[in-house]
Amino acid sequence: MRFKILPTVALSASLAVAAGPMVAQSHSMGSKPDIVETAIEAGSFQTLVAAVKAAGLVEVLQGDGPFTVFAPTDEAFAKLPEGTVDELLKPENKEKLVAILTYHVVSGKVMAKDVAGIKSAKTVQGQSLKVSIEDGTPMVDNAKIVATDIEASNGVIHVIDTVVLPESK
Repeated sequence: MRFKILPTVALSASLAVAAGPMVAQSHSMGSKPDIVETAIEAGSFQTLVAAVKAAGLVEVLQGDGPFTVFAPTDEAFAKLPEGTVDELLKPENKEKLVAILTYHVVSGKVMAKDVAGIKSAKTVQGQSLKVSIEDGTPMVDNAKIVATDIEASNGVIHVIDTVVLPESK
């Protein structure tokens, strides 16, 4: 199975304000929101959304897809060492941020039921996430999948409790 990369990170107030009309517009037309709109509406992915914006990945994640995003919550980002997110959001660290975010994205729509037989998933970043079940809990790398199958118009989101990081090159 081939997977694509999806970016993740923090939400800024300006993104929330800018995205507000998009969310309202998509609902007024009766269509399902895309991955970015779904993350904004959930309210627990502000850091991820902010990171996606800083990395210039909003348009990509609003594209046709489909994408599968393993989305770390704000609490997952809070587990990182103090100052890490602020450092990653700096323009000079955009390349590293893009690599981290795209490591959370797989090409195609992979629902929870489809993950059962998979040992790894190739990310859009190029490396593969380890997929496993530990003590009955689905995992990607060292992150627990805490919610699954949040559908969007262009893919699916699975919520994880830890930011997963690609291997350094």
